[in-house]
Amino acid sequence: MNNLTGSLVTLLTTAVIPTEDYGSGSGTEDYDFITDTPCDKSSVRTFRKYYEPPLYWLIVILGSVGNLLVIWIYTNFKNRLRTMTDVYLLNLALADLLFLCTLPFWAADAMKGWTFGTAMCKGMSALYKINFFSSMFLLTCISVDRYVVIVQTTKAQNSKDLRLAWSKVICGFVWLLAIVLSIPEFLFSRDKKDFQGNHFCTMVYWNNEHNRTKILVLALQICMGFCIPLLVMIYCYSIIIRTLMKARNFEKHKALRVILVVVAVFILSQLPYNSMLVVEATQAANTTITDCDQAQDYDIVTQIMKSIAYMHSCLNPFLYAFIGVRFRKDLIKLFYKFGCMSRSKSSKTYGHSRSSVMSDADSTMALSL
Repeated sequence: MNNLTGSLVTLLTTAVIPTEDYGSGSGTEDYDFITDTPCDKSSVRTFRKYYEPPLYWLIVILGSVGNLLVIWIYTNFKNRLRTMTDVYLLNLALADLLFLCTLPFWAADAMKGWTFGTAMCKGMSALYKINFFSSMFLLTCISVDRYVVIVQTTKAQNSKDLRLAWSKVICGFVWLLAIVLSIPEFLFSRDKKDFQGNHFCTMVYWNNEHNRTKILVLALQICMGFCIPLLVMIYCYSIIIRTLMKARNFEKHKALRVILVVVAVFILSQLPYNSMLVVEATQAANTTITDCDQAQDYDIVTQIMKSIAYMHSCLNPFLYAFIGVRFRKDLIKLFYKFGCMSRSKSSKTYGHSRSSVMSDADSTMALSL
């Protein structure tokens, strides 16, 4: 964190001339990548107008329902927060909900441009990035906790109370680190107007040699928001898979499928957009896209990849919570309590619930089925 703070301070003292990031942001800027030559991007704005709002609202609705159900369960069952994974899941649901709160603003931006001013631009951009980073870090913490519980079972059982206490400290550190990593959004986001009078919320970087500011910001997002979480998840889940393969339990195959789905969804949703960020960082270092048509295609593809990445926030409750036996049982209890399900249906559902090799009385591991 000290190195990151030092880098940001260095950026503050080495450049003072702003330069618009016309290769990112809303994707509606009427300039190409290297010059101030006008480039008509009305086709990009038209695409965003009809593509993003309905998709973003669908993500908001589905994600809100799933994450609110997770929070509903935790608030109604006071003894629910008994493991590290419980604490991480609750914080993950909160992070995803706050992230979803920003999508209506980007949907409005796609329809009629940014009409909320620079202060809201900074606020929404920072809120988006805080919860993006916190979600990625919490998913990483969940994979590490699964590794400890499954691979180091004895150690995990002997240190349950200590690990539960540390989970709260870790969550506090995760949120603090996410806030630090969102500092560029506070510094560089602003409401800009193009030569046609269209407003957009975008990053406006300082003009220093070789666009070092922009490259650093993109590198932070790619490394901290994708590469490191992915590497940790692959390592932890590969060891878990090896452990499960040695287990003599017929339901271990279900647990293996859950792991594969979790990793596959993470890669398929995050890799395409982060690949586009790598292209953008490459552009900042050594511009290769100079044609207006290519710039338009890049903007459209980036918007598609970004929307795919956003879908992960509405999938998290189902990937990490509701596939667990205890979560499903608690949800059924709440439905019955509030009259949403009959007693006969509740009993029938309970009768068909089975625990797998991963479920136990003290864990809400999402590997349980």
